[in-house]
Amino acid sequence: MCVTYLGYLLLLWFPGVLHAQSAAQPCVAPRLPHGYIVPEQDQYATETKLTYACEKGYKPAVEGWWATSTCQSGTWSPEPECIVEQACIPPTIPNAKYSESLTGWYKDGQKIWITCDKAYKLKDNDATTVCTNGSWSSVPVCERSVDACGAPPKVPHAVIMDHGHQELFAADTELRYECEDGYTAEGAGNDKTIVCIKGAWTKGPTCSSSSAPGTGQGGSTEGATGGSETQPAGRGTKPTTGHGGGSSGSSLQPAGGGSSTTSDSNGGDSRPPFIPTNDCGPNPIIPYAVVEVERNYLRYRCDDYHTLVGLDTVVCQSNRWWSRRPVCKEKPCVLNPDRYSNLKLSGFQHLREGVWVLFECRWSGHYTYIQCINGQIRPYQCCDYHNGHCPF
Repeated sequence: MCVTYLGYLLLLWFPGVLHAQSAAQPCVAPRLPHGYIVPEQDQYATETKLTYACEKGYKPAVEGWWATSTCQSGTWSPEPECIVEQACIPPTIPNAKYSESLTGWYKDGQKIWITCDKAYKLKDNDATTVCTNGSWSSVPVCERSVDACGAPPKVPHAVIMDHGHQELFAADTELRYECEDGYTAEGAGNDKTIVCIKGAWTKGPTCSSSSAPGTGQGGSTEGATGGSETQPAGRGTKPTTGHGGGSSGSSLQPAGGGSSTTSDSNGGDSRPPFIPTNDCGPNPIIPYAVVEVERNYLRYRCDDYHTLVGLDTVVCQSNRWWSRRPVCKEKPCVLNPDRYSNLKLSGFQHLREGVWVLFECRWSGHYTYIQCINGQIRPYQCCDYHNGHCPF
């Protein structure tokens, strides 16, 4: 009986052990024809990062003359690879798409076709580029369309719902506003939608306080609701009640649950589509951004080396889910210390277009020049500067 029970416990425990062992599985040294690895050993623990370079006539299949790879549960990411110098790594073309190579790189002479994102168009109708001796010739540029619209107008006491993460909006794009809690839309037909027409947004709504005279809220006790507490996210379904009781108070369901006792003039649900931010739990963390916290919304701002993609405002929706978050996209010509670990960088650094800059490598006495061309960073190989082994 005891043996059977022990066996049952082992069956429950052993799969977890196998999973833990699998998650911590080490990596064997990668095969790297025409290249060499630092540090060089037979096996690497998970999360170990190695650096590799390639022999003369070859280069890593990623940007830069030195590259890194990380052991992740028995697999190297990205897989170290040396390709001939005449081959090309994928070009960086902002606001564009193109067919990706199955190998992750392109042969000398290979051509790719570019398609611009919505709200952008090809400059000079040039849609192709060719890999020529290790570099891309005449990389196409996707520039802003004259019919596109920039950031939508900010309406006091309102936020925009159901929007995508983007800096520009294509012609005919429609965006919908919703007024904050305690405010209602009024004005030209109470229209809450704006449209991008020939590079300009149509006029948005005006959000006025619901307690102002003539709004039907606060002018009399009929239909008014008393003060209420907001229940924490996910805590029960008991409704809150108006303070003081009596005929002037009414019960309110927690946001996102049941039906509301407040209604508009047509008898429909007038509960706002979003609620105070502290009802959605911890504020979303967006890398490289700082947040300004208000009662009914969060506003994000990226640092100097990143561009905000999407609208800067995030709200807590009535179902207690955050609305779509923006992201901070790295600006062109920015050196990221995580990507260029072979350099001694104290943090992000911005390079001016077309200017060569000398950087110290992490190996004593080794340096490299780096230049930014068409928004792409192009480094020389790290070399022993003091012993005259550098091409510059």
